[in-house]
Amino acid sequence: MMSKIPILILTGPTAVGKTDLSVKLAEILNAEIISADATQIYKKMDIGSAKITHREMKGVPHHLIDILNPDDEFSVSEYGDLAKKCIEDIHNRGKFPIITGGTGLYLNSILYKMNFGNSNSDERLRLELNELLNNKGIDYMHNLLKSYSEEVANKIHKNNTKRVIRAIEIFKLGGELGDFSKDLELNEKYDAKIVVLNRNRKLLYDRINYRVDLMFENGLIEEVKSLVDEGFSKDLVSMKAIGYKEIIDYLNGITTLEESKSIIKQNSRRYAKRQITWFKRYKDAFWIDLDNTKNIDEQIDIIMNLLKER
Repeated sequence: MMSKIPILILTGPTAVGKTDLSVKLAEILNAEIISADATQIYKKMDIGSAKITHREMKGVPHHLIDILNPDDEFSVSEYGDLAKKCIEDIHNRGKFPIITGGTGLYLNSILYKMNFGNSNSDERLRLELNELLNNKGIDYMHNLLKSYSEEVANKIHKNNTKRVIRAIEIFKLGGELGDFSKDLELNEKYDAKIVVLNRNRKLLYDRINYRVDLMFENGLIEEVKSLVDEGFSKDLVSMKAIGYKEIIDYLNGITTLEESKSIIKQNSRRYAKRQITWFKRYKDAFWIDLDNTKNIDEQIDIIMNLLKER
């Protein structure tokens, strides 16, 4: 029997503080980092995605960043295939794989055997539905499901977002309701340690607001305008990311500058809240409240001790 590949998944809500910690851990562990961020995967989308810079990487190899053009089609299953190849390659070279990012579907594609059935399945549609969930919330999505079938909506609790989205997907593709009772099956190839970073909600929201202000100072409007000028449509999955769609509305005269900034902050805070809800599904995850640690060295010590418990 083949031994499992040890991996560390370092995740948490947007702006919590994953980047610096992941790089410092990678330096200590002789590791390479695989990004699990659905926006940083695109070229030319740097400021709005808070993409790590080459300077911040400190020589640590990073994978699955800047590999797509904004108009490239890409699915969660394709991400999973690429991430698994990266994990094997890093492991075979005697290094340690660290997966860092906050896109829950991407993390699931590594942690679980993603089998949504061969029929009536559309990864691109699922991505769009998850984006709709991030923007509109679960009440909106559950009501959308009710519009297709009140009977089905009554059978699926609104907090079970995966099944709500899967049901909507099936109806949108013209299918019938399948069996939503089966949980995702764990991918046995990996010995995964999941660490979720978190902070006091108010402090996290303050960090998010500050980050958005920095994005504007660093040229977010110019970045989005450049993408639009190159012909990248607002209808692209990439351009519907938080920080981009709001600026497109500003450029089109739909909102003012201050309104767009306020909406980005609001949408980012809502996204962080939903990320936290998502990560709570990982029953074996170890949570670290960064506000209760003295410094990054203490955070590293906690994670290093956790990794020794194999």
